[in-house]
Amino acid sequence: MESFYRTHAYLVEHTNAPVRRDLMDEIDWNDRLIGIKGTRGVGKTTFLLQYAKEKFGTDRSCLFINMNNFYFSGHTIVDFAEQFYLHGGKVLLIDQVFKYPNWSEELRTCYNRFPGLKIVFTGSSVMRLKEENVELNNIVKSYNLRGFSFREFLNLQTGMKFRAYSLEEILNNHEQIAKGILSKVRPLDHFQDYLHHGFYPFFLEKRNFSENLLKTMNMMVEVDILIIKQIELKYLSKIKKLLYLLAVEGSKAPNVSQLATDIQTSRATVMNYIKYLADARLINLVYPEGEDFPKKPSKIMMHNSNLMYSFYPVKVDEQDVLNTFFANSLWKDHKVYKGDKYITYMVDDNKPFKVCCEGTKIKNNPGVTYALHKAEIGRGNQIPLWMFGFLY
Repeated sequence: MESFYRTHAYLVEHTNAPVRRDLMDEIDWNDRLIGIKGTRGVGKTTFLLQYAKEKFGTDRSCLFINMNNFYFSGHTIVDFAEQFYLHGGKVLLIDQVFKYPNWSEELRTCYNRFPGLKIVFTGSSVMRLKEENVELNNIVKSYNLRGFSFREFLNLQTGMKFRAYSLEEILNNHEQIAKGILSKVRPLDHFQDYLHHGFYPFFLEKRNFSENLLKTMNMMVEVDILIIKQIELKYLSKIKKLLYLLAVEGSKAPNVSQLATDIQTSRATVMNYIKYLADARLINLVYPEGEDFPKKPSKIMMHNSNLMYSFYPVKVDEQDVLNTFFANSLWKDHKVYKGDKYITYMVDDNKPFKVCCEGTKIKNNPGVTYALHKAEIGRGNQIPLWMFGFLY
């Protein structure tokens, strides 16, 4: 136990979160079992350590453990939690909980047996906490940690502390909001950098970003999808090839029959793999309003623009990049549906949006909101695209 405390103390002392994530204030920390999901690379481990540092400091009633530790090959979570609890432990932070077999049953046992113990755990976005782990129903509160928004990236790059705005605030008051931001920085000076490498916090590391992202993407498939979905290793190459084909084809409706032929499997298996890739936050699926999986999506796009540049940089289409940025920024709190030939997306309850490259000729339809690339400030129903990066 003492070695875990030493590791915890070292990690907390050397944790320096570059941006304080808003999720820290959105979570109800009074709940006894809290799950924090997110795609690999968005900073879940740092988030846990920052919580420990901010709320507990050197207080030994909080302890961080990682299921990568070989200790848990011979000891159960329940036994460890009991020892921690008997020694005055109050908050147990468990990183990468899915690495431990039967983790959900053991968390349920801990919840029942140690009423004074709070457990906060991280897991992959591929996990369906409540749907696939019925023992956690009604006791776990689940949250999602996303990659950096453009606002968070801008704050980090400039030292500013711009707040997030709701979609309604942006639609109704974007000119005043933009003027306030432009009085301090020029967002467009940083926007292309964000599109290229700003979503994942590890761009701050002194390593090649694209190589690091490719490594992370491989881990998403090899670890998150294969282990959590219990897929045999021999099918790994098929999933990787499918992801590559979807990436290089750009944002469009998938030809499921052709994809099935290309990776030598059935149509049904292709659709399941597509769902797993979406759960891993590698791709996004766009449907017409009222439709959802298992129907074929109207469009498959990369989850965020950083992925596009790492997959096939010579073939990146600017309009696809801008559409991807817009959808990914909206997806946290809104529904994004397929548009028609005149609009890019329908958002929530019939809000039409058209994402426009620089120089696009606009036949202004007052019922449509236009998101304009490379515009610093907007007017009326024409809003700078970068402002949608302030939604979270």
